[in-house]
Amino acid sequence: MRRRRFLTVGAAGAVTGAWALAGCDPVDGTGGSRTTAPASAPPRSPEPVGRLPEGVTYHQHTGWLSAAGPVRRQALSVSPSARVRVGAAHGARLDTAETVRAMADRVRAVAAVNGSFFDIATSAVFSGYDGDPLGLYMENGALLSEAANGRTALVLGEGGGVGRITEPRSVSGVVASDGTRRRIDGINRMPGRIVGCGGVGGDVLRGTRGVRLAPAHNKLCEDPDELVLFTRQWGTGTARTGPGSTEAVLGPDGRVALLRSPGGGPIPASGTVLTGIGEGAAWLRRHARTGTRLRITSRVYDGTGHRIPGEGPTVVQAGPRLLRDGTVDIDIEANGVPATALTQRHPRTLAGITADGTLLLVTVDGRDPGVSIGATLAESAELMRSLGARDAMNLDGGGSTTMVVNGRLRNRPRSAAGAPVRERAVGDAVVVLPL
Repeated sequence: MRRRRFLTVGAAGAVTGAWALAGCDPVDGTGGSRTTAPASAPPRSPEPVGRLPEGVTYHQHTGWLSAAGPVRRQALSVSPSARVRVGAAHGARLDTAETVRAMADRVRAVAAVNGSFFDIATSAVFSGYDGDPLGLYMENGALLSEAANGRTALVLGEGGGVGRITEPRSVSGVVASDGTRRRIDGINRMPGRIVGCGGVGGDVLRGTRGVRLAPAHNKLCEDPDELVLFTRQWGTGTARTGPGSTEAVLGPDGRVALLRSPGGGPIPASGTVLTGIGEGAAWLRRHARTGTRLRITSRVYDGTGHRIPGEGPTVVQAGPRLLRDGTVDIDIEANGVPATALTQRHPRTLAGITADGTLLLVTVDGRDPGVSIGATLAESAELMRSLGARDAMNLDGGGSTTMVVNGRLRNRPRSAAGAPVRERAVGDAVVVLPL
């Protein structure tokens, strides 16, 4: 059995750096209130939030993280009976990042937080498409990015509940008209480059020789023999690929309208494109004859092996998990997170589910000495448990951490300590939509 490296604390236990929130007044969803904090952290007067749909509440607190410093956090709760729908939104196109506020405005969300990890231009393993979601991204039943198998994800809009947290995997494949089958390695990403790893097939961590199928945060896996599916949500054209690559342009019925080589061309408005490199390109040349049909299938399974239905649900993958059934359970190995992440203090975006099914979306400000110092993963787990979560997970954080309520930025995003407050363009967002 594989040994898992994780932090577990019993439901009655405590994590170093417990939260002390005494003397904090909330800002509710109908107007403003004051926020009290230690003398070293002068309170800021928050702007009124305005009205929110029934069953949705917002609170902002500044508290004291024992022996560490002040921490300001914002919390949005969505009850199972709330007159809203919770889902996800991406930018105008998946291959380009956009701010949470712009996404929220486009879909007319009453509230939103940033969602999954994404390929970012400042990364050392950047593949050239800022905003590309890393890991599973499923929007209203449409699979738009394959899973980083093993990472934790937030599942929304499934079975009548607001949400749940699980560790999903995705399986995609193609069947040619002659009955020949082949795995599809990726969806809407640069072929051959798996940022964050966790894929399928012969992915190899750069600089090593062995195949790696588990996630590796901020690392790059490579595979010279891939098939990658591109949908119109990606953008107007497929990712640029080199000599020897081949693309099958498919109509809405899966019929091959065109074979082209090399890859890197338009995506039809009502169709898709299969891009192949190496053995993937050779497979297309052998089996994707013009005029024949390719049948593409995709399935998503939760951590127990049950299929997540392909109609309706939204899934946003990030990680790691923070709470499982009320117990702190931070499995850093399964999520490919380095052990140092347990002690690093950063801005955080967190999601949790309470015993009655209420969804909690929480942001923690950081990188603002004397005002808000951020939180470690362990401290984030304890915070979510103090707010009533039974299950909780970490979404993308750092300079990406953003909360927007009624069109206004509620937190103070910073890319580095002392940097100006500025909204970062991100890959996608969890959005709360009025009915």
